[in-house]
Amino acid sequence: MADSKLMTKLNAGLAGGGGSGGRGRAQRRIYLDDAGAAPLLPEVAAALRDLTPANPSSLHQEGRAARAALDRARDIVATQLGADRGEITFTSSGTEAVNLALFGVARRLPKQARILTWAAEHQSVLGPARRLQAEGHSVTIAEVDAAARADPDAITSGIALVSIGLANNEVGTVQPVDEIVRRAHDVGALVHLDACAGPRWIPVPRGPDLISISGQKLGAGAGGMLFVREGVRIDPLLYGGPQEWGRRAGREDVAGAIAVSTALASSGRGREERAVVAAQHAEGLRALLEECGGRLTGAALRLPNYASATFPGRRGEDMLLALDVAGVAASSGSACASGSLDPSHVLLAMGLGMDQALGSLRLTIGYDTTDDDLALARAILSSVLAPTTARA
Repeated sequence: MADSKLMTKLNAGLAGGGGSGGRGRAQRRIYLDDAGAAPLLPEVAAALRDLTPANPSSLHQEGRAARAALDRARDIVATQLGADRGEITFTSSGTEAVNLALFGVARRLPKQARILTWAAEHQSVLGPARRLQAEGHSVTIAEVDAAARADPDAITSGIALVSIGLANNEVGTVQPVDEIVRRAHDVGALVHLDACAGPRWIPVPRGPDLISISGQKLGAGAGGMLFVREGVRIDPLLYGGPQEWGRRAGREDVAGAIAVSTALASSGRGREERAVVAAQHAEGLRALLEECGGRLTGAALRLPNYASATFPGRRGEDMLLALDVAGVAASSGSACASGSLDPSHVLLAMGLGMDQALGSLRLTIGYDTTDDDLALARAILSSVLAPTTARA
C-alpha cells in the first residue's frame, strides 16, 4: 500500500495539470537522474550532424568516409584510455560490453578456474556471473561492507578473473580499483573494470585488463565500448564477419562509435572543476535528505554528484511518482517489473533490511544542473519527503 500523504500529493498534482500551476502552462522540470541516463551532450549532437549512412566495409567513397569516421572515433577512445586502436571494440551498450568481457574471458578458461565479483555490482555483471555459474564455472560473489565497498581480501590464489565496478551505480561508492588490480595481478588473474558509472566525474584507471563503458551514461545517447588489453584473448558473443578485430561480428555502428568517443573525450575536459561544483551541490542535497528523515547511503569516497538515502517505512515508487508530478526526475534502487516491486539488491548486500531496501532514493546532479534548479528541487523535496506518521 502506498504512503497516504504521498498519494494525496500525487493525486492533487494530476488533478492540477501535473503541478504546472494550471492548464496550458509548461511545468519546469528538474532532472536529477544523471546516473540513470546522462542527457545528450551538444558536442555529440554536433558530431553526428553530417554523418554518412554508408557501411564502413564498403569500398565506395561514402563507405571510405564512414570507415575514416570509425577509425577517428577509435583513436579518440584509445587516446582517452591510454590504449592502442586495436584494443578498442565498440558495442551497442555498456551491458553488451560487460557481457562480452565476462563471457569472452570465462569461456576460454577451464571450468575450475575461479571467477570473482561482489554482491553489490550492477546486474549486468551479476547476471553473467550467475549464468557462468550455471554453466559449471566456479564463481564467487563476495560480500561488501555497509557502504557497498568491495574487499580486496576476497582475492586469493586460484582466481583467474575478477570483475569490479569503478563506482557503485546506486550509492556512488568509489571502489578500491588500484588495490584490487594489484592483488589480482599478483595471483595471475585478469581484471575486468565495469566503468559504466563514473567516467563523467572521475578518471578511468589504466591498470585493468578489460574496461567496459556505457555511452548512455556518458551523454552519448547510446552505444558502448570495451577495452581489451593487447595479449588478452576473448571469445565473441556474436559470430559472423571479422568486424571489431573479430570480437564482435556485424556491421559497425559508426554513429554509436562517434557518439561514445565524443562523449568520452568531453568528459575528460573540465572534469575536476565540474566534480568540485557537483560535490558542493550534492552535499546540500544529502543534508536535506537527512533532515527529511532519510538514512544516507554510500561511502565518504563517492562519485561527487550523488545524494542517496533510504526512508524506512516508505516506498521508493511512491516517492518517485510524487516527485515526478512535482517536477523532479529522480530514481530509486527499487525496480518495478511485471507489477511487482523488488528490493534493491545493493542495499540488501550492504546489510540493510527489506523495509529500508524498498524505500531508497537516488538524486544525481548533471553537467547542466543550475543553482536555480537545486533551489527549486530542495523546496519540492522538502514538501514531498516531509516526515509523516501516516502509513498504509
